[in-house]
Amino acid sequence: MIVRRALPEEMSAVSELRVTAYLADGLLGASSEYARTLRLLGADGTGEVLVAAEGDTLLGTIMFEPWSPDSEVARSADEAEIRAFAVAPRARGLGVGRALVNALVERAREEGVVRIVLSTLPRMRAAQFVYRARGFGRAPERDWTPVPGVDLQVYELKVKE
Repeated sequence: MIVRRALPEEMSAVSELRVTAYLADGLLGASSEYARTLRLLGADGTGEVLVAAEGDTLLGTIMFEPWSPDSEVARSADEAEIRAFAVAPRARGLGVGRALVNALVERAREEGVVRIVLSTLPRMRAAQFVYRARGFGRAPERDWTPVPGVDLQVYELKVKE
């Protein structure tokens, strides 16, 4: 398995991998507005989409998104966000998630990012396990509710002093 930047021609497969993973975990309905968001994240060149692949098979994906005025939880130019973290159901338990998060942390270091932040639903326990294992901790003061009934928890990792 290697972790690398997604190729432009892979973005459709990345989009479907995200939606498939979120559906498998019961995190959205097929007609959910967030399914549309998952499909589009990174397709416009915003952020950097990484994939874990074995040959031509995509096993997982994660998006590195440096701060911008449109950031969800990043508050300044020295922060970046993790977005759209997904591992294909058939690839779970193989270290794919850990490899993706580690690669994103290294990418953030290369960019001089001080802190990485992310939002997660409380029931996304597998993802939270990966984040905590990498050293992320809760930042409850940043928790937020983008739409009624969707309460997101924020985690953060200080990358450099």
